[in-house]
Amino acid sequence: MKIINSICILLLLSVLACKNNKQVTQQKNIPAEVVAEAPKAEENAKPSVYRESRERKIDLLHMKLWISFNYQKQHAYGQAILKFKPYFYPQNIVEIDGRGFEIKDLGLVSAKNTNAKKSDIPLKYTYDNEIIKVNLDKLYNAKDTFYLFIDYVAKPNELKEGGSNAITSDKGLYFINPVGAEPNKPRQIWTQGETQSSSAWFPTIDSPNEKITQELFITVEKKDVTLSNGLLIFSNDNGDGTRTDYWKMDQPHAPYLVMMAIGEFSIVKDKWRDLAVNYFIEKEYEPYAKEIFGNTPEMMECYSKLLGVDYPWSKYHQVVVRDYVSGAMENTSATLHGEFLNKTHREMIDGNQEDIVAHELFHQWFGDLVTCESWSNLPLNESFATYGEYLWEEYKYGRDAADRHNHQGLNTYLSESRQKQVNMIRFNWESREDMFDSHSYAKGGRILHMLRKTVGDEAFFKSLNVYLTRNKFKAAEIHDLRLAFEEVTGQDLNWFFNQWFLASGHPKLKIVHQYSDSSKTYTVTLKQNQNLENTPLYRLPIDVDIYESGKVKRERIIFSEKEQTFSFKVLSKPDLVNVDAEKMLLAVKEEKKSKEELVFQYKNAPLFLDRLEALESLSKQSGSPEAQEIILAALNDKFWAISKQAIDFTSKFPSDKKVQVKPLLLNILNTNLKSALREEAIYKLADDHASPDLADLFIDKLYKDSSYAVQAACLYALKKVDQDKAMQACKTLENDKNSDIVLTIADIYKDAGSAEQNEFFVKSFKSLNGFSRYSLIQVYSMYLNRMNDETVNSGLPLIEETARNEKTWWIRLSGIQALNGLVGNYERKEAELKSKIEVAEGNKETALVFKLKDELKAAEEQRKKIDLIVSDIKKGEKDPNLTRFWDK
Repeated sequence: MKIINSICILLLLSVLACKNNKQVTQQKNIPAEVVAEAPKAEENAKPSVYRESRERKIDLLHMKLWISFNYQKQHAYGQAILKFKPYFYPQNIVEIDGRGFEIKDLGLVSAKNTNAKKSDIPLKYTYDNEIIKVNLDKLYNAKDTFYLFIDYVAKPNELKEGGSNAITSDKGLYFINPVGAEPNKPRQIWTQGETQSSSAWFPTIDSPNEKITQELFITVEKKDVTLSNGLLIFSNDNGDGTRTDYWKMDQPHAPYLVMMAIGEFSIVKDKWRDLAVNYFIEKEYEPYAKEIFGNTPEMMECYSKLLGVDYPWSKYHQVVVRDYVSGAMENTSATLHGEFLNKTHREMIDGNQEDIVAHELFHQWFGDLVTCESWSNLPLNESFATYGEYLWEEYKYGRDAADRHNHQGLNTYLSESRQKQVNMIRFNWESREDMFDSHSYAKGGRILHMLRKTVGDEAFFKSLNVYLTRNKFKAAEIHDLRLAFEEVTGQDLNWFFNQWFLASGHPKLKIVHQYSDSSKTYTVTLKQNQNLENTPLYRLPIDVDIYESGKVKRERIIFSEKEQTFSFKVLSKPDLVNVDAEKMLLAVKEEKKSKEELVFQYKNAPLFLDRLEALESLSKQSGSPEAQEIILAALNDKFWAISKQAIDFTSKFPSDKKVQVKPLLLNILNTNLKSALREEAIYKLADDHASPDLADLFIDKLYKDSSYAVQAACLYALKKVDQDKAMQACKTLENDKNSDIVLTIADIYKDAGSAEQNEFFVKSFKSLNGFSRYSLIQVYSMYLNRMNDETVNSGLPLIEETARNEKTWWIRLSGIQALNGLVGNYERKEAELKSKIEVAEGNKETALVFKLKDELKAAEEQRKKIDLIVSDIKKGEKDPNLTRFWDK
C-alpha cells in the first residue's frame, strides 16, 4: 500500500500563514501551510502487550462467493461457501471473522454441493458482531476438510467506523455516490481489505498469515464493469438488466488482498509478454491511460529480471477509483489507486505518479506472493515496495534520479524520527495501523539499500530470489529474510538485522579528517554520538574513496566502536577523501571539508549526493568566488534536481553578484525542457530580481507555457511586479480546475481581492480534494479576515461544514483552524475599537463614540457567534488527532 496521508502529514500540525504561493505549489504531497511541530523523540516504548501472530487453528483453503448489491440501502447480499481444514490439532469449533453481518443461514454443505444456495446441515453458532463462533457437527482432524455455507447481508455503513492516519476508514466495502446525489461524480463500489477489513464484506479468517484461493460471482447492472483478483472466466446476462461476472483466483493469497471494483470504467488494454495488463479508468481520462500507466509492462520485465522470479500472477490490472481512503492498494493482480492518478497529458508535464505505480507493482512479489505473517512484520511488505520505487528509478532514469528519490525518503524518516523512534519490527503497537509510518516505508527502503551495498548487487538479488522462491504463497517473518541472505552470502548477518530491523534510531556520526605530511598518512576519525541508551552502537561497513594524483582508490572500513581512527598511506595530500562514497548510510553526519575539497568533490565525485552535499556546503560560503563559481556552474548540472537547488542557492549571493544570475535564469526559462526548472527560475526572478520590465515576460509565459506549475509561478511572479495585471490574469483563469492555478489565484485574492471574489473560493473548494482543500481553507480564512461581516457570514457555512463533516481529520482541522483564525481576528478588531473609543471619549467626540460602540457591538456578536460554532464542534469531535489542538 502506498500511504499518502500518514507519510506526508506528521501527526502534530499547526498552521502558518502562506509566506508566498511558491510554498503552496511546490510541495505536491504536503500542504505548504502545514508544518510539523518537533517534540522530543520518544524513548523506546516498553512493550505492554506482545502482539503475537494469530494462532492458526483452522486453515481456510478456499472461498466461493456470490455477491450482489442494494445501492439504496448500501448493503451487499452474500452467499459464501468456505472450505476449511484443521491446521494441525483436531477441532470441533471454527471461529470466522465477519463484521456487522445479518446472518440468514449457516451450516454445512457437502463437497458435492459447492454450488448450494442453502446449508445441508444447519449448525449452531454464536455471534458478537465481530466473530462467528460455529459449533461443528463433530471433531475434525488435520486430514479432514469441510464446507460451511453462510448466507448473510453486509452493512458497511452501519458499522462503527474506525480508521487511522494511514487508512482513514475500515468499512471494507464502499458505495460511492450510490443514489446519484453528487453531481459530476460516478457511481462506484470498491473494497479496501488492509489491514483487517475484508471481513466487513465477506466471512473469512482475516489475518495476513492466512492464504486462500477464491471464486467470486459478482452481480451488477449491465452498464457496470467489474474487476477482481485472478481471471474473468465468464459473464452471464441474467435477463433482468443485470449481469454476473465470474472471477477466479486459483493461486493462494491473503484475505486482505481480496478485492472488487465496480463502475462505468473504460478499459484500456495492454500486455506484458502474454499476460493481460489492463487499465480501468473513467472515460474522461481514457486518452491518457497509457501515459499514466504505460510503463507498467516495462516495470514488470525489470522486476522479473532483477529478482529472477517472473511476475507470479495470471494478469495485472489497475483501476482508479473515487474517494479512496488511502493512497493505493496492491490487491493481488488488481491494484486499486486513488483518484489523484487521474491526470491529463498537461497535468503530467509536471510529474506523474510513476513511483506509486512502481510501489504497488513491487508488492505483487513482496506482500502478495510472500506476505508478512503479522502486522508487526509489515516492513517485509512496505520497505520492499518503497525500495521497488528506487529500483525502477535506477533502471529507467539512472542513478542520480534514484539517489534523489532515496534522499527524499531519508529526509521523510528523519522528520518522523524527531517525534518517535521505534523498532522496525515491533510487537508492542497500540493499533496495527501504527505500523504504517515512515519507519516501515522510508526508513525500511533505506535499510534495504544499505543491505544491498553491504553484500553487493549479485548477492542481494540472489538472496531476494531465495527468499521469494522459498516462501512463495506463504507468510514470512523478518528472520526468513535474514536466513535467505545468510544462505547466499555465507555470512552471519544477525548484526545487521538486529541493529536495523530489531532496534530503533539511527547513527549520528562525526567525521574528522587529518593529514600528516611527515608520515604521508591520512586519518579519518569516526565517532558515534547517538544516545546509546535507546539506540544501538552500530556496526557500519563504509566505503572510502581516496582521490590522489588524478586517480581514485576505494577502501572498505568497518566502523563498530564508539570512536575509531582509520589510517591510509598516501603519496601526498589527497585532493579529497570521500567517506561513505556510496552515500548509502542512513545516518545524520557532521563533517567539515575545505572549500577546495568541496569544489573538487562537486567536479569529480560521481554521485548525485556527492554534488548535492558539496553544493549545500558551498552555499554556506556563497561570499567566496569559488563557491559562486560552482553554484553558477551547477545551474547547468547534468541532473535537473541539482540545477534546481543551485537556483535556490543564488539567493545567498551578494547583490553585485546577483546581476550575473538574472540572464542565466532567463536562459533556463527559455531553453530548459524540465518544467520544474522553469518554475524555479520564475520564482527566483520574482523573489530576487523583480522589476516592472519583467511583467510582459511573465504574461507571455503565463499563456504560452504548457506546464501548470510554470503557469502558477507566472501568476505569483506577476503579483510581485504588477498586482493589477496579476488580478486581471486571475480573472481569466478562474474556471481552471488545476489545483496549482486555483491555489495561486486564491493566494493573490487573499491579499488583493474584494467581496466579489468570495464566490471563487466557494466554487473552487468544491472542485478540489485532499491536500488542496486544506490549503484553500487556510487561504480563504485569511481572505475573510480582510472582509466585512456580510462576506464573512456568507463564507462561514463552508468553513463550518469543513470543520464538522469532512471525513479526513486533517482537513477538518483546516476548518477548525480557520474558525479560530476568524475568532482571533475579531478579538483584535475589538481591542482596536476599544482603544479608539477611549481616544474618542477623551476628545469628547460623541458621534464618533456612538459609531465605534456600534461597530464594537457588531464585532463582539460576530466573535460570539463563531465561538459558539467552535464550541459545538469541539463537543462532537472525538478524533484524538484533533482534540490535542483545541487549546491552540
